[in-house]
Amino acid sequence: MSGEHYFTADPAVAHERHEVVFTVADREFRLATASGVFSWRGLDPGTAVLLREAPLPDREATGALLDLGCGYGPITAVLAAAAPRATIYAVDVNQRALDLTRENTAGKNVVAVTPDEVPPSVRFAQIWSNPPIRVGKPELHALLLRWLPRLADDGVAWLVVAKNLGADSLQRWLVEQGFTAERHANHKGFRIFKVQKKRSDSGTAVALNA
Repeated sequence: MSGEHYFTADPAVAHERHEVVFTVADREFRLATASGVFSWRGLDPGTAVLLREAPLPDREATGALLDLGCGYGPITAVLAAAAPRATIYAVDVNQRALDLTRENTAGKNVVAVTPDEVPPSVRFAQIWSNPPIRVGKPELHALLLRWLPRLADDGVAWLVVAKNLGADSLQRWLVEQGFTAERHANHKGFRIFKVQKKRSDSGTAVALNA
């Protein structure tokens, strides 16, 4: 991308359009994509594993769900279809990605915004993410420490990380930060982690610094 990355706020690379088609839970999704956003030529393998292996919310789910690093919106589109009564926050720093997510989920229960536009009072019943491992550990850790503490007390985050990109070390780090991080599934070189706030002996969630 001529020195640019998919996490560039305003990609200058030419706006070449494309369409990605995939199926989740027997439902076909046809999403517009464009150059300058993550995995724009096809559904990312990690995202595909996450959507296949992690349990989707049911149709009665309510509250706020977060797609962290939404790209052109494949996870957002699936969550919006699975949980029409919930509000899906699709968050990305890439404005082109946000525009595509809005296009792909028009009329749905979706709020596509930059990180700073999410109201600070919102707590999430679920967080879904194929996190941007390649930004480097300091940036990745800062990203996760910004959003994981915003889980509701009984909330859960579903993360997918490639084993060869440090999945196991990230799992250990999450535990060190005061979360539970269980390996939910392994598939095609990817780990799916179920992440929650630790609970005290009384059953209440342990406070974490937001």
